[in-house]
Amino acid sequence: MKQIQIGGLVSFTTIDYPGKLAAVLFLVGCPLNCAYCSNAHLIPVGEGEYDPEKVFDFLKNRVGKLEGVVFSGGEALMQADTTIEYMKRVKELGFSIGLHTNGFYPELLKKVADVVDWIGLDFKATKDRYKDLTGIDVAYDRMIESLKYWISTGRGLEVRTTCDPRYVSKDNLLEIAKIASDIGAKNFAVQKYTPYHECECHATTDEERNQFFDDADLKEKIESLFEKVIWRNS
Repeated sequence: MKQIQIGGLVSFTTIDYPGKLAAVLFLVGCPLNCAYCSNAHLIPVGEGEYDPEKVFDFLKNRVGKLEGVVFSGGEALMQADTTIEYMKRVKELGFSIGLHTNGFYPELLKKVADVVDWIGLDFKATKDRYKDLTGIDVAYDRMIESLKYWISTGRGLEVRTTCDPRYVSKDNLLEIAKIASDIGAKNFAVQKYTPYHECECHATTDEERNQFFDDADLKEKIESLFEKVIWRNS
C-alpha cells in the first residue's frame, strides 16, 4: 500500500477537536480549489514533508497526554484507503479519531465510519455559489450526501461555514444553517474568513468580514436552530 503523505503537523490543539486535547495531521491533496483556502500548498497531490513512521512514533509518545488525533488537509479522504489504514493504526493506540472534511467523498466516509469518532464538515456556501467558491459543480451534492449519511451514524459532528463575504451573505448563512438543521445537525460553527490570498481588486474589509458576528438578530436566529453554535471570530 502507498505511504500516507503528511504535509503538516500540529502537535497540540484545544480547538480542532471540540472537547478534546488533540494533535492534527494535515494530509496532502484536495479535489477542491476554494478561493479562501488557508492550506493551498496542500492542494496538489505530491509527497508530504513528514515521515509517516516518525509521526506515528511521535503519537505513540503522546499516549496518555493527548486524547485525539484529527486528520485534516487538504482533504484527508483523498488518499482513500491509505488514510483509512493509517487512521486504524492511530486508533489502536487508544486515540479518538477526528476528521476535517469537505464531504466530497461520501463513499469513503462510509468506509471510515467505524474508525472515525467525530467529523467537522465544511458546508461552504449555498448551492448556487458552491461552484464559484470550490471550482467543482458536484461538490455541493456530494457534501449534502456526506452530511445526511454521517447524521445517520449518530457519531459526533460539527457543521461549519467559513463566512467569506465574496461568496456568503448573511441571508446565505441563515439558509445554510436552516438546511443543516433540517437535515438533523445539532452543532454548527460560524467561522470568520481570513483573507490569505486576496488580490487588491477583490479585497474585503474588516466590516464585511465582521458583519456575521455583529448582527444580533442573525445570531439569535441561527442559535435557535441548533443545540450548540460556536462563533469563531478570530
